[in-house]
Amino acid sequence: MRRTDPEPEPFRPTALQRALLDRFQRELPLVPRPYAAMAEALGASEAEVIEALAGLQAAGVLARVGVTLAPNRVGASTLAAMAVPKERLAEVAALVSAFSEVDHNYEREHRFNLWFVVTAASRAEVERVLATIEARTGLPVLDLPLERPFKLDLGFPLSWN
Repeated sequence: MRRTDPEPEPFRPTALQRALLDRFQRELPLVPRPYAAMAEALGASEAEVIEALAGLQAAGVLARVGVTLAPNRVGASTLAAMAVPKERLAEVAALVSAFSEVDHNYEREHRFNLWFVVTAASRAEVERVLATIEARTGLPVLDLPLERPFKLDLGFPLSWN
């Protein structure tokens, strides 16, 4: 007889977690205490909102809570890509992610298989980060600075069963 581990229970968000995900995909309150403002809008306490968001993050549903600024309005940013040998992908991705200036990175099915965004106080600082990544990995970084903005709304309606 073969032993198998039981299927993990599917994540079931609370009513507050669903409301947070539905209401604040856009327009995060830009106030000194955003979680308190979110709580007030939803009829909850600030502590309940923080706990609900922490639960979403622990479940892997939510990666981060924060604003997204228009590129290059505050500081400087660029999209970058690297052609990383498959056997080094995890190592290089971890190195890239270790930079506080890297917002996120992800794998793509392409010769340039590792993509990431670098945001810093100035263009010179962005270039320093890219050069450091190149030096530490021994791999060239393709710098793709924004030439023309293309606005993509990443919010979407959620359905709850």
